Amino acid sequence: MWGINFIAVYIGLKGFPPFLLCAARFGLAAIPLVFFLPKPKAPLKWIVAYGLFNFALQFGLLFTGIYMGLSPGLSSLLLQVSVFFSIGLAFLVFHERPSSFKIIGSLISFIGIGIVVAHIEGGSTLIGLILTLLAAFSWAVGNMLTKKVNAESPLSLVVWGNLFAFPFMAVVSLVFEGPVLIMSSLQNVSWATIGAIAYIVYIATHIGYGAWGFLLKSYSASVVVPFTLLVPVVGFLSSALFLGENLPFWKLLASLFIMGGLIFGLLEKQVRKFLFSIKTERPG
Repeated sequence: MWGINFIAVYIGLKGFPPFLLCAARFGLAAIPLVFFLPKPKAPLKWIVAYGLFNFALQFGLLFTGIYMGLSPGLSSLLLQVSVFFSIGLAFLVFHERPSSFKIIGSLISFIGIGIVVAHIEGGSTLIGLILTLLAAFSWAVGNMLTKKVNAESPLSLVVWGNLFAFPFMAVVSLVFEGPVLIMSSLQNVSWATIGAIAYIVYIATHIGYGAWGFLLKSYSASVVVPFTLLVPVVGFLSSALFLGENLPFWKLLASLFIMGGLIFGLLEKQVRKFLFSIKTERPG
């Protein structure tokens, strides 16, 4: 759902500027469900912070990065730097010490990120890359806030988080994009844009983030977060299939390193068991 979401964002940005697209997403994700779902039982400041980091900042930066020229496939890949940020923040905030396997796996994946950075060309694309990395950090902070709030209903947290992100992004859109562009975009909205927004709101946000919040609530961040490295695989394949995005060797190589790091981290128990069996089978 999140991998294909990058295509929906790309299509949505053809009709709406990035901040307006974010505001539409947040508003529709919050209303009308906010009237039926109770506010999470947590201090309001944590819910507001969750909405700002996990939604307003993350997607404001990400949408702008794609708008500046970074391809959907590369955006889906670069956003996975949030894995490294999340594991580091989980150690600092919750004292969840990552194992040596997860650290090595992260370093392997980081080689893939480095390959992407080395092949970025063009000033606007470089700005898009930087904005996407900042979006990844915002997502990592949002992951920590998800555990901090510890909502009984992950969907409720998503809806209320979007509610607080909406007015913030609406003001940002009004200030930076202006009422003329906003009115023109709304008056000339296409069915493609409407469909893209529907996917972003109801599939990627409600279902995707609801399930994600449940996982973070049930398991440690260092276990759950590495699975986001599967997102760029779907992102690359779907971008190539539906948008005709090129898949040169360096993109495939970068994906290989990222997936290799994920597999290395996830197979920790199996690797330890294998090494232990070798050690115990040695004579003497």
